[in-house]
Amino acid sequence: MDAESTEQDLLIVSWEPEPEGISKEIKRRFPYINVTYFCLRDASKLLANETDHLDLQGGFRKMRYVFSELFSSRHFDDLETATSRERLVELFRKATILVTSSLLPPSPQDAPRLKLIHLFSAGIDHLAKHPIIVDSNIDITTSSGIHGPPIAEWVLLNTLAFSKQYNSTYELQKQHVWGKNDYPASQRYDWVGKRVGIAGYGSIGRQVGRLFFALGCTVLAYTASPRPTPSSRQDHGYVIPGTGDPSGAIPAAWFSGTTRVAFHTFLSQHLDILVIALPLTSSTANLVSTEEFGVLSAHPNPVTGHKCFVVNISRGRIIDQPALISALNGDLLSGAALDVTVPEPLPKDDPLWDAKNVTITPHISAIGMEYQTRAYNLFMTNLARKEKGEKMFNLVDRKRGY
Repeated sequence: MDAESTEQDLLIVSWEPEPEGISKEIKRRFPYINVTYFCLRDASKLLANETDHLDLQGGFRKMRYVFSELFSSRHFDDLETATSRERLVELFRKATILVTSSLLPPSPQDAPRLKLIHLFSAGIDHLAKHPIIVDSNIDITTSSGIHGPPIAEWVLLNTLAFSKQYNSTYELQKQHVWGKNDYPASQRYDWVGKRVGIAGYGSIGRQVGRLFFALGCTVLAYTASPRPTPSSRQDHGYVIPGTGDPSGAIPAAWFSGTTRVAFHTFLSQHLDILVIALPLTSSTANLVSTEEFGVLSAHPNPVTGHKCFVVNISRGRIIDQPALISALNGDLLSGAALDVTVPEPLPKDDPLWDAKNVTITPHISAIGMEYQTRAYNLFMTNLARKEKGEKMFNLVDRKRGY
């Protein structure tokens, strides 16, 4: 796919039925691309040797999660779909461009014409060991940049629910109790002047920063690489218009580094809330553990006296989960809101469910009706950039892991 725009074969593999008009729109903008849409909703049978312990009563969303975990090269041979495995094998061999959530050809040899893969996800950690990642140089792009609005709103929702003690108020409502005397001011607070630390100031972190800045918070950013100049703080990635922090002007201070000392310096900034928005890599796994919770606890906001509230919308493995449970139950933190855990789904008997002041949701913070449209817009933006010989957004660096 270059300036000459030779004929290309695009295969879209998705859990959702084809969005109305998407194939036509791609064909209209890129006439040389032939589009085939393969819907995994038709893949209605789970692997025979995996079904005994799977509860499908949760419906299609849970089935989608299970498939995303099981679709790997070792499971591909067992894939049963309404249109047959042979059809998908044929489509993989023919495709020059692939758009997918998690299902990849078993190996580079099974997709000899493939030149570009676009993922609906923001990261590649769930595919890091796949032969396509490890044993090929196929260009891979992600949908990073489209997740900011829904995830930032999830962060704000759960933060406000905690600071306003919403759950207790709702319980009183269910009991038909007015309960005004059960609403002590000392247990509620607003966010004006509070200190918000955002670990990972990418597209999601910047939208989180935007929302909290609008509430009157002081925003502090942490990145792996130094951002000493205004130009280095600009967002050069894909940005949904009207969102994020394109210029990088929102944070009152920037912190950076890949050492524990550098990270602890950031954590010691008297944070009312720590939002984890870092990618999962070998260097960020278990980045937040017992020592880090101790640093947060030792440096509460001196004005409010609040201990830190921890939010994780990235990947569960960035936090040492047993250490988090101990920190919550030991009152080192004021609470936590988690959209990700280890493992997923979280087992019913896992002690995290009963940890003190924790809110857990099933990795749904990015889900919304706008997701598909934004993902396809980003994909088509990248196709147009590639046509012009420009660098595509979110081109994966395999050495960095994202």
